[in-house]
Amino acid sequence: MGESRCEMGPFVFPFAVDMAVSLLSMTGHGEAQRQQDGVRVAVELRTVNNRFLKVSLRVSEGYGGLEPQIEALVRNRLHRGTVTVSVRVDRESSPDDFQLNEVVLASYYRQLREVGQRAGWAGDVRIDSVLTLPGVVAENAQHRLDAETVWPLVETTLTEALQSLSRMRADEGAAMGRDLHANCEAIVADLEQIEQRAPLVVEAYRKRLLERLNKLLEEFGLEIQPADVVREVGLFTDRSDISEEIVRLRSHLQQFESIARTEQASGRKLEFVIQEMQRETNTIGSKANDAEIARHVVEIKTAIERIREMIQNIE
Repeated sequence: MGESRCEMGPFVFPFAVDMAVSLLSMTGHGEAQRQQDGVRVAVELRTVNNRFLKVSLRVSEGYGGLEPQIEALVRNRLHRGTVTVSVRVDRESSPDDFQLNEVVLASYYRQLREVGQRAGWAGDVRIDSVLTLPGVVAENAQHRLDAETVWPLVETTLTEALQSLSRMRADEGAAMGRDLHANCEAIVADLEQIEQRAPLVVEAYRKRLLERLNKLLEEFGLEIQPADVVREVGLFTDRSDISEEIVRLRSHLQQFESIARTEQASGRKLEFVIQEMQRETNTIGSKANDAEIARHVVEIKTAIERIREMIQNIE
């Protein structure tokens, strides 16, 4: 993709549109299923934003021993967000998996018949109603698969689900990248207007000061030295000088672009840069003492707030 440039005098803001390729949203969904040698594994992942990484696991009964490996694999791929991981392991049933406990079945049947005879129930006890009672059908634990035996298939399926999740998060990150780009360009445009307006503020103050002084001279016959006017204008210039803040805000914009374009897990760093951008913008607004500059400062603050809300969902 191409690169967008916005020139501000000698400054060129190299905010590349392709910065979006490195941004990842913390919100996403991924799933995968695999089957091998009669074993079926299904993995589902859901993520939402969180300042830190929190992993919540749900694993099929009997395979809880795999949780440390599952969490380690997830943490190796993700850095921020709340992650819900569901891993289900199913094995095809065989004739030897379940066995009737004839002693328990006979006991249930005999007791129910005796109760029925005493209570005067009509009809005999149905066998199918007895089969669902506890202990009648026993699962052969020997035929359960060992957790470590299943791990290679779980690992492959989980990796595939993580890849699916990453694709979705990357797509959302690309969309956010475009929005971030548009808001940063808006900041650049307002900053350019502030830079052009700043010298005019000093000149306007000098003219107002001379007008007031001339009026006083005419009314009261006072005398004033030109050096006094120069000194007063100089003091105002020092108090309202925003050139350093403009330079630093430009630098933060370049840093923001560089981090967003080159670093995979950039959310926390971007949050810090946004704080610095907000600080410089506030200083410009307080020092400028001009309604036109104040209007552009409000626009910059609005764009910064939109950026802040978006990066809350960036990994």
